[in-house]
Amino acid sequence: MIGLGDGAFLAAAGVLAGLVGTAGGITSLISYPALLLVGLPALSANVTNLVAGVACWPGAALVSQPELAGHGPWLRRWVPLSALGGAAGAVLLLSTPTGVFAHVVPFLVLVGSLTLLAQPRLAALHQRYRRDRPTGGRSVILPLGLIAMSVYGGYFGAGSGVVILALLMVTVELRLVAANALKNMLIGAPALVSAASFAAFGPVDWMAAAPLGLGMFVGSTLGPRIARRLPAPQLRQLVALIGIGLAIQLWITATD
Repeated sequence: MIGLGDGAFLAAAGVLAGLVGTAGGITSLISYPALLLVGLPALSANVTNLVAGVACWPGAALVSQPELAGHGPWLRRWVPLSALGGAAGAVLLLSTPTGVFAHVVPFLVLVGSLTLLAQPRLAALHQRYRRDRPTGGRSVILPLGLIAMSVYGGYFGAGSGVVILALLMVTVELRLVAANALKNMLIGAPALVSAASFAAFGPVDWMAAAPLGLGMFVGSTLGPRIARRLPAPQLRQLVALIGIGLAIQLWITATD
């Protein structure tokens, strides 16, 4: 049972999680452990975290209008694909053992973080590849990567933002702040679909989800503003280091 003190703690954790996540980092790095700390079991904490995380989507969209301007057609193309992946991830979570990704996820997050550090060089290589193949050179990296990360986002999600951000910066958008705004929209779609599934069929703790989600909404209106003010190289390095830290934490958890 979530008391007033736990609710206040979760609201504060939600503010910090929403801020960090929408600024380019990893929301679940803060929100998921907070739910465990107030006594939720792992599956309920995971489901509740995914439901509460939906609150980051409208907040980030509201504040990121300058970065999202002109990207409407692109988002209308790729957001439905992300939503479809999120639905698949929710089905996986509700029908498979909760630890099925436990040993894969740390390496996935680590690869995404290292990709983000190497993004300038990788983006240049990708652009050169596209120039050298004027016909038939449409890359499959974006759709395949986006489908995989959306499925994972609907299943667990921790670290998916870092991987999607790296993916976008290599294939679509070189500007970190703009790529971060697109990333926030793409991870919101699978979160919304999976949250609807969990609300109907999953063990959501609504007493925990409400304060956490409220805090996340507030934090998500602050994160994009902070991202605009940080120099891109430093922000990229900070997000990558957070991702590496999460990968280590998830690996230790998986091997316990």
